[in-house]
Amino acid sequence: MEKKHVSAFALYQTALLKSSSPEVKTSSMQVTSKKKKKRKENGIQPPKSIKQAKRKLMGKHVIKGQEKVERLAEVKCEDASVEALGDLLNDLAEISNSRERASKLFQWLIHPIPSKSFFKDTWEKKPVLVQRQNINYYKGLFSTAEFDRILRQENIQYGVNLDVTSYTNGKRETHNPPGRALPFTVWDFYERGCSLRMLNPQAFSSTVWNVLSILQEQFGSMAGANVYLTPPGTQGFAPHYDDIEAFVIQLEGKKHWRVYDPRSEDEVLPVVSSPNFSQSEIGKPILEVVLEAGDLLYFPRGFIHQGDCLPDVHSLHLTVSSYQRNSWGDLLAKVVPAALEMAMEEDVEFRRGLPLDYLTYMGVQNSDKDDPRRVQFLSRINGLMKKLAAYAPVDAAVDQKAIDFFHDCLPPTLTAEELASSVHGAPSRWENGKAVDVGALMKSQTRIRLIRSGIASETSVVEVQDTALLHMPSITYYFTSHKERVSYILLHIVNNCFPTCPCRLCSDGEAVWLYYTADNSRVYHKEEPKSFEIKPEHTDATEFLIHAYPKFVTVGSLPCESAEDKVSLAGVLFEKGLIHTAEPL
Repeated sequence: MEKKHVSAFALYQTALLKSSSPEVKTSSMQVTSKKKKKRKENGIQPPKSIKQAKRKLMGKHVIKGQEKVERLAEVKCEDASVEALGDLLNDLAEISNSRERASKLFQWLIHPIPSKSFFKDTWEKKPVLVQRQNINYYKGLFSTAEFDRILRQENIQYGVNLDVTSYTNGKRETHNPPGRALPFTVWDFYERGCSLRMLNPQAFSSTVWNVLSILQEQFGSMAGANVYLTPPGTQGFAPHYDDIEAFVIQLEGKKHWRVYDPRSEDEVLPVVSSPNFSQSEIGKPILEVVLEAGDLLYFPRGFIHQGDCLPDVHSLHLTVSSYQRNSWGDLLAKVVPAALEMAMEEDVEFRRGLPLDYLTYMGVQNSDKDDPRRVQFLSRINGLMKKLAAYAPVDAAVDQKAIDFFHDCLPPTLTAEELASSVHGAPSRWENGKAVDVGALMKSQTRIRLIRSGIASETSVVEVQDTALLHMPSITYYFTSHKERVSYILLHIVNNCFPTCPCRLCSDGEAVWLYYTADNSRVYHKEEPKSFEIKPEHTDATEFLIHAYPKFVTVGSLPCESAEDKVSLAGVLFEKGLIHTAEPL
């Protein structure tokens, strides 16, 4: 009898179910504590049995770095073959919904921690360590052999794609020469004790590209990566904190890590990365551990960290990063200027002149004065700030964030089925001295769908008729023009009809534009955002496709006025690589 293939993903799902059994060992997962916790005699703690340990007060902020969370059962990978990750990616390719695909890949990344628990209890709060005792868990993601291949086959430039670094006697140095990083020189640096950091492995590794392009849909934010190769007995970087959420994936060898609490409330979830710190500036670590291949270490932005290699073995790890400049403050940076501009146009109170003598009692030099005019002045400011909130174009600002995200995104990696049924697999070719099978035609019965949930975003303005007003609930909002009113209505329609879809309608210019990621570069911001103008009468049909995902719909079912419009829109989207057909054309 033929042996049925069981995927790595299916195996760890099965293992999760088994973890409720009392025979299973206690997890080796440790959470933000340098001291080892005593294991429970009965194995697994109930999910809600969270015990609080000592918390370190920093001003008014409480860091929960010493908090002990529930232990999970230790799960050993039953399939330790080289193809474990490849099998998983193949299995994920069979899932039609890209959002579900992203969720399952992330669950595999942080296994055995349930994703829901991670985002509730850990995300942006505290570091987590997962020790799997399975050196093959991440095998196939990246390797030193691939590092060497990339150096030999690709145009790797110092300072752009590769950094050569060292950290000795408390001093961090970069040793990048100009020009291309060739193996002869790079490996000489390594032998002399320098660390190598590949800045954008997704541009050269199809597997890293595939993983990140899936994970970015889980985060709703750019997913990036760096690869670090460190010689035995050395350290490449000084202690510092980053402005990203970091997932350190140990691929080869071992590395000694130390993680430290943020030093103050001001450094919790920082906006920018820190400078290099000296050892005397960072205190004692809250977590000290040696990562081995297959282990995972997560820490939020703001947590200081440093890693050094053991004397007898090299280290190769890949850090997945996300959530850079993706805070409430970053959103408000787009909301507030636009709100103020709108308020100035709409409300005369914002345009009234300042008091003639305000410079005599306001300003830093007058801040200690006990002057009733100051009280009145600040009260006026407070009132205007409250009124400003009514003008806040939050949805429009969110859509601008969405367009920024599309610019950041990696292009999607297509499955074999998607390649065959998209423009990339169209039969057009040169044969016997002429072009054949040119212009494969869409038909009314052709079934189509978007290639990815978040592959496109519309930018719509006044040309779209506001007949939708007849069916809209009451909206309390301030508008400066009929155009803006129609744009807001479009935003309201999409944000209420498609709450789980990352596509957004935004007010921009005098036309309808479709932003998309299919043609993005694998190199960060190498090119401008991708968009093209579509006819206003195609807006409803585009919304229809967004709403239908992940289901296929016939071209004939698109809500356009004529059959020609339906076929025309489908043809344009197909040519741009935004849709594929249920069967190859």
